Amino acid sequence: MASKTSSYLIIGAGVFGVSTAYTLIQKYPNASVTLVDRDAYDAESRVAASWDWNKVVRADYDDKVYCRLALEAQDIFKSDPLWQPHFHQTGVYWTCRSDYAQNVINHHKDLGRNDDIIALPVAEARKLYGGLFDSADYTGVKEILINRASGWAAAGDSLRAITKRCLELGVKYVVADVATLEFDGRGSCTGLKTKSGQILSATHTIVATGAFTPTLLEWSAAKSGNHGLRAGERIVAAGITTGMAQLKKEQYAKFKDMPVGFQGYTPEEGKPFIGTLPPTKDGELKWWGSKIFTNTREVLPGRHISSPPPTHDYNQWKVPGPLKQDIVEARNLWYGPQSANWEMTKHRICWDAFTTTSDFIISPHSASKGLYIATCGSFHGYKFFPVLGKYITQMLEGELEPELVEKWAWDRQRPDSSQNVEYPNSEMKHLLQPAAKL
Repeated sequence: MASKTSSYLIIGAGVFGVSTAYTLIQKYPNASVTLVDRDAYDAESRVAASWDWNKVVRADYDDKVYCRLALEAQDIFKSDPLWQPHFHQTGVYWTCRSDYAQNVINHHKDLGRNDDIIALPVAEARKLYGGLFDSADYTGVKEILINRASGWAAAGDSLRAITKRCLELGVKYVVADVATLEFDGRGSCTGLKTKSGQILSATHTIVATGAFTPTLLEWSAAKSGNHGLRAGERIVAAGITTGMAQLKKEQYAKFKDMPVGFQGYTPEEGKPFIGTLPPTKDGELKWWGSKIFTNTREVLPGRHISSPPPTHDYNQWKVPGPLKQDIVEARNLWYGPQSANWEMTKHRICWDAFTTTSDFIISPHSASKGLYIATCGSFHGYKFFPVLGKYITQMLEGELEPELVEKWAWDRQRPDSSQNVEYPNSEMKHLLQPAAKL
């Protein structure tokens, strides 16, 4: 529970961490709130999954809980002067190979929303937007969901803006590589130790470190001897490749008013949702690949877990050929032959933390008093940026509604990942091995 003497140390300045800092400093203006991240908040490049050119902002979820929370966040994106400049209401275009569209529509009705959201037959939908998606893959598609209330946001710009506002309100920001969590003689978490030897202390330590979370917990378990700190099967770190093409002037004119696009697949098809976003003001059009991959490596002697590459920037800009090919194949699922000669300008590997159900973990850590976990965006966390801090603060204060306590618990029964198309489907080293010659 918070009190006048509470202090907060938030490790990780992505959307989970920054949203928490913003909520806390508004609620407790005199509290000590500190963000710690390996990168400066205004750095040219960051490893945070939420640092990006653009991210989808949508509420078309077939999970009613996330639909409700995403609508709440979307309303803030549209109305709050701090968030609104970064949001673009372009709508979304979903190819649905299941009952996804009808589930989304029903959730909106149940939640009392009258958003402009409809399901259309393929033949009718592919004529929309000047036939922009006429060359997309419609194999197995039942219908198209059109939600004109959704869109996208300039992710990196918004993350910088909200972090800057936090600092103006009194949040401290420390640039440092974290080595381990710190504990007292009773096993309670008291803060962290950086790789340079600096110790930072607080009554509440919130780990919001995304893909780095399992590694940090492994290091901390080894140092403290408290093996219950380990993530175990709860969290897996994984990456996906994104790519951007530079459109020519006439191409930009064609695509500048496009909606966000989603190729929706089922577990039987073995692909995640593959998306494409409208071009940036510089004319760069983005999409992502179908391979979500783990990177199993030895983070301590005898301890092998999935972890991003052990460089400061996760090697995120060093994208190997097979992953660039994944981008080509995903591009073709959207744009077909017309995209064959597009100039590819950027490739990036984005890393995040996953659970088997793609649920967040927003919970006290059961193995240490004073330690809290707020992560597992599973590549869909950004859109909740405006409200994550509200719910993380409720968790810190024991006020989170029971349904969310259960859904986001550190210790809960988790089904296997067989029905989750967004769960990692490859191992990075296997993707990079040359194909066998027969």
